Amino acid sequence: MTSSDAALSRRSFLSGSACLLAAPTLSAAGSDLRFENTFGETVLPAPASRVVSLGYNTQDALLALGVLPVGIRYWYGDHPYGVWPWAQHLLGAAQPTMMTGEVSIETVASLAPGLIVASGSGISEAEYALLSRIAPVLMQDPAQSTYGSPWDVELRRIARATGTEARAETLISAVRNRFAAFRTAHPGWQGQSAVCAWHDGGQTGAFMGGDTRARFLAELGFTPPERLSEMQVIDGFYTSLSPEDLSPIDADLLVWISSEERAADIAGLAMRRTLRACAEGREVFCDELLAGAMSFGSVLSMPFALDRLEPEFAAALDGDPESIVPSARAAGLLR
Repeated sequence: MTSSDAALSRRSFLSGSACLLAAPTLSAAGSDLRFENTFGETVLPAPASRVVSLGYNTQDALLALGVLPVGIRYWYGDHPYGVWPWAQHLLGAAQPTMMTGEVSIETVASLAPGLIVASGSGISEAEYALLSRIAPVLMQDPAQSTYGSPWDVELRRIARATGTEARAETLISAVRNRFAAFRTAHPGWQGQSAVCAWHDGGQTGAFMGGDTRARFLAELGFTPPERLSEMQVIDGFYTSLSPEDLSPIDADLLVWISSEERAADIAGLAMRRTLRACAEGREVFCDELLAGAMSFGSVLSMPFALDRLEPEFAAALDGDPESIVPSARAAGLLR
């Protein structure tokens, strides 16, 4: 659908569906649930159970909380209903409507939600205003960037809007315990430098402190390389590097967030071979599934990533330049 088609369909929809867009009747102010957000305030008369998920990863939080979304926004990957393997068991037999590309106001309205979760969706203020005439729209906290809400902050926010706070605290404690157990099991890794990098379309970059992937490494006790920390952050979550100088990502542990299709491009990256991490076998390669788990950075995907990354990190950080990191060998990153 073109932008002009989308605008036309929205105008037609608004003129012909006033009943669907009528503002909900709110209960007494004292019992309302109120959330400050990027575009104003979201008000819910009561916790919602019928929910549309427009954030690119918010389906994970909802499923973890026991809320089956009636609609899910597709991000990427070839997975049923946009739900990745770490969450499929929670979807069960449900068949939510999957939305791709630009948010369709008509589709959202047809699902008759009591709540629209749009944290990390990237919708505009105009789209927020339209959607708010269908149902309350939960955006990220105004203190957070569009895609930068910490996983636990986001989970608690969604839990409060769906009346599942107790479940959220149980989930948060379980994941925190997993991170703590990892740090305890690997005291020698604490304080070592680590970075999640990417290479796509001839451009190389790294994910910065406000990003889910960088936060994941921080939760494990790693720190970013000093030179990387000094670089400018773009859109609150990443930075790009000069093709002639990749030294800002030369860390004790270099994690490539990528896919099988891009492995050859990374392997052939000339300046990568100037990095000590490359020469000493301290690179870990994340295929699309593992890169997806890191990128979702959710209460469900992070334990999935931990299980698979621990042996990879162990091979990369064992102090033996001759040891082989399985994922690096599979991706063709070895000399």
